[in-house]
Amino acid sequence: MIQGTGSFVGKSLIVAGLCRLLRQDGFKVAPFKAQNMALNSFVTPEGGEMGRAQVVQAEAAGLEPHVDMNPILLKPHTDVGAQVILQGRVFGNMNADEYHRFKKEALRTVMESYGRLVQKYQVIVIEGAGSPAEINLREGDIANMGMAEAADAPVLLVGDIDKGGVFASLVGTLELLSMEERGRIQGFIINKFRGDPSLLTPGLEFLEKKTGIPVLGVVPYLKDLYLPEEDGVVLENFSEKEERQVNIAVLYLPHISNFTDFDPLEHEPGVYLRYVQPGQKIGDADAVILPGSKNTIEDLLFLKKEGYADEILKLLRSGKMVIGICGGFQMLGKTIRDPFGVETSLGEVEGLGLLNVVTILKKEKTTFQVKAIPLSGEKETLKGYEIHMGDTERGTSSQPVFKIIERLKQKVEVEDGAISADGQVWGTYLHGLFENDGFRQRFIESLRKNKGLSSSTRIEDLDYKAFKERAYERLAAALRKDLDIKRVYRIIGVN
Repeated sequence: MIQGTGSFVGKSLIVAGLCRLLRQDGFKVAPFKAQNMALNSFVTPEGGEMGRAQVVQAEAAGLEPHVDMNPILLKPHTDVGAQVILQGRVFGNMNADEYHRFKKEALRTVMESYGRLVQKYQVIVIEGAGSPAEINLREGDIANMGMAEAADAPVLLVGDIDKGGVFASLVGTLELLSMEERGRIQGFIINKFRGDPSLLTPGLEFLEKKTGIPVLGVVPYLKDLYLPEEDGVVLENFSEKEERQVNIAVLYLPHISNFTDFDPLEHEPGVYLRYVQPGQKIGDADAVILPGSKNTIEDLLFLKKEGYADEILKLLRSGKMVIGICGGFQMLGKTIRDPFGVETSLGEVEGLGLLNVVTILKKEKTTFQVKAIPLSGEKETLKGYEIHMGDTERGTSSQPVFKIIERLKQKVEVEDGAISADGQVWGTYLHGLFENDGFRQRFIESLRKNKGLSSSTRIEDLDYKAFKERAYERLAAALRKDLDIKRVYRIIGVN
């Protein structure tokens, strides 16, 4: 099990790297995270919903993602409440106290999933959540040491040196654990180091002497490495790397979800993708994207209150494009109705009015893996997935953008999305669209054409699948070089 001294120390990355490394060495390996609180999710081929981090780890292991790899997914919709998803299906909404009382029942679900994985794979690499030293959450814990005990798993503890205070955080974590819990920790991993590792030698020697636990390696800060962030986006400005011909702005809504939709655009040569944080101006952009949301109505009201709706209209008047994905698509319409109080007690809210559609929020969530075709004439079959709580009806003059031809591997014919008469505004329920190379590159080319850029100045296209594979290989190579893998294998119990 890989645990950390806190959130964002690199647990997900280490798990993904170990999954790829073990796969390279011929082991049948699978990732597992008992309880994942995340804004980003994915739909499996069976229609189950799970956290994106375990999807990435499954890809690194060469596996099709399955909800058993993440049996509990918590999707926050307020500061104190979350939607609870068990083995891929919505169980209900709970506040923190309700979920704490529910943990004993949740553990049964966790162990059912874990047991099925144990039957199929030689090695399970388990990811913890946050820190095991959160003493207020220890009772009934199923995410960290409680899971390690249930699986009888040795633990490697990861600390982030880039944040500073890594030795204090590692030693402090141990101090807050029981003697039995400390006994499970078989090694430290220091992550995200920049500089000459020899400068760390005195600190590493002190740490091992102080704790009696070996440092298994110091992993460097790996720049430009593909790994979608689970709960936050990387906000560094990469524009200095190369000429950026297209500028795309994504609104970072208060309840943003599934912003991993835009990772392929971020890595596309010639594209500058940026997230507009609350309080920032959209400014100049060739396209503005309204992403998915865990509370569409509140985020819509936020856009209006903070002046973003006016900025969007100004950009439209200057000929720029506006796109909505899922909740963002709903916001672009005339109204959003909430007859069952799924998100609000307001009943009905006026949308941005940029598309002639009306959305009605429903009690049941739609989750499908799909195949679709564009209705603009291209022959490519697109892959994506749906995760939404509402249905959207188009007006008589409104045209769909896609036709869904397959759901859960069953043939269907369902029209999706809507587009304005001038083509400047369009929306869809399909997540994962930009992972389709042909579609993504046509989208970028349309923005370039709108700016008057010629095809002769176009920068080389991105093969997204190959890009991810190179990143997994690079990650595994870094771990193989900088960790004592033989010792890690002895700790796991494999040779």
